Order: sequence, then C-alpha cells, then structure tokens
Amino acid sequence: MINQVILVGRLTRDPELKSTSDGRAYMNVTVAVTRHYRNADGELESDFVQCILWRKTAENTALYCQKGSVIGVIGRIQTRSYENQEGKRVYVTEVVAENVQFLSKKTVESRAQPQAKTALPPEPVPVPVEAEVMPFEPVSQ
Repeated sequence: MINQVILVGRLTRDPELKSTSDGRAYMNVTVAVTRHYRNADGELESDFVQCILWRKTAENTALYCQKGSVIGVIGRIQTRSYENQEGKRVYVTEVVAENVQFLSKKTVESRAQPQAKTALPPEPVPVPVEAEVMPFEPVSQ
C-alpha cells in the first residue's frame, strides 16, 4: 500500500513547539496550499491542511520558520478520533510530516536567539537546491 503526501504551502501562524509528557518535541501546524485553478468568481482558493511534526523536524521549524514561511512537507496521511467534552466522536485527518524543507525566498532569522544589529545582514538559512534563491543584496544604512 502507498500512503505518501507532498505539499508546498505557507504556514498560517507562527509555529509553537510543544513536548509530550515524556519529553518528545512536536508541533501542529496548518499549511495553506493554493489550488491551481480559479473558482466561479475568478479567485484562487486554498486548502488548509493540518500537519504534525515530530522531534528535530519540529525544533528546526520552530527556529527557522514563522507565519507566512513557505515549506515543503513530505509525509503520510493519518486518521484518528477522540471523544470531545460533549461526548461526541470527533474524527481528525492530518499529515504526519516525515521531511520538511524550508522554501521561503527571504531569509528568516532564528527566533531562538536574537541577534545584535550589525552592518552585515544575518546569515541565510540553508535553502534546498530545488528552491529559487534571490541574489544577495547588502543592507545599506
């Protein structure tokens, strides 16, 4: 059987790193993926896909991404269910990320440690070879 999903889209909010009771890092993110066709009003619509990231993938995404960052996700679809507070069964379908690539054109500074202002711009985040890279332009003051 094959269960593989490939998504490219934008994060809908800043990633929030969490950890399980036994200390494993994880995060839930929503990726907005624009459809390749227009609706009856001539507008492009998006699908909002729930994804879960684990361990180092979650930690790196929290460090280098923010709301609006373009990411590529390779993973698998997983379904689960739980009973909510009203006693109703709730079904959830999400993508469990196995690989995440950071594809934003502009550099996103690490959110873990603020950098002092200098004349030089911050070092760029490593970008996959497949991504389009903007040429470096020094910041003028």
